[in-house]
Amino acid sequence: MALSPDWFTRYLAVRRRFEVAFWVVVLALQAAFNSVVTWMDLERVAARQPAPWQPVLWEATSALVIGALIPAIVAFERRFPLRWDTLRGALPLHLGASLVFCVLHVLGMLWLRQAGYALVGERYDFGPWSVQLAYEYLKDVRSYAMIVAALMSYRFLMLRLTGEARLLDAPEQAPGADAAPLPAPRPTRFLVRKLRREFLVAASDIEWLQAEGNYVGLHVNGHDYLLRSTFNEFLQQLDPERFVRVHRSHAVNLDHIAEIEPLDSGDARLTMRDGSAVPCSRRYRFAISQRARATPSAATDPPPAAAPPH
Repeated sequence: MALSPDWFTRYLAVRRRFEVAFWVVVLALQAAFNSVVTWMDLERVAARQPAPWQPVLWEATSALVIGALIPAIVAFERRFPLRWDTLRGALPLHLGASLVFCVLHVLGMLWLRQAGYALVGERYDFGPWSVQLAYEYLKDVRSYAMIVAALMSYRFLMLRLTGEARLLDAPEQAPGADAAPLPAPRPTRFLVRKLRREFLVAASDIEWLQAEGNYVGLHVNGHDYLLRSTFNEFLQQLDPERFVRVHRSHAVNLDHIAEIEPLDSGDARLTMRDGSAVPCSRRYRFAISQRARATPSAATDPPPAAAPPH
């Protein structure tokens, strides 16, 4: 059965819930299977057959701690992505992060296991720390690598489905020209690659943008595209009369602001013309209000490029 054309749009609306549910299901299945395997192994080799609740507690506490650490791994992998151009610097950082992951995993599950044993009036014995920590690291480094591999694969898939934008190449200087190179002009168009097709998107059509690690998320006509650049570097290339920073990780196109709603905290919420909400910190609240009032009409802008079909 063929999927409807707007299935991906519906998925994006529940994306975060799906991502959380994915890890919950994976960790729950892993804990269930490992509990059965551990109980069967101990039944064969242990002098005393363990109670069924013991391997369940061991694996459940391990899965709970790993689940609690996954958001930190997501943030760390987003900050230091493993790509060919960053592999030399990022790989040692991830090896160090796997050690931290192992230590936090062991401490967390040890505390939970001790609490669980105490509830039934027993004492949990972890064993020699040096031996057990080395044993746990051999397992945890594989778990860490599998989590990072899953995150990288998922991001690659999302890039293919949502579209990846890049700046158009600047024209080459004529050979033999002695004049100093002119500063690069501000980009007016972006090349978006999506599912093996390419489209041109006008910079004036960008409604707002958001920092996403080593990428910048461009929100254009209800669609999201990722551009490989740091937030500050990309923002400096946009027209400062039109694009203004409103948060440490957000910037907006003044022509697309529909409403500025002050909040009790001193911050503000910006409602864009497409209905999306963008946070505005108190640091930028007054400036954005002044700039929005002084923004010239969008009718003077050059005609935007046609939006890519979806």
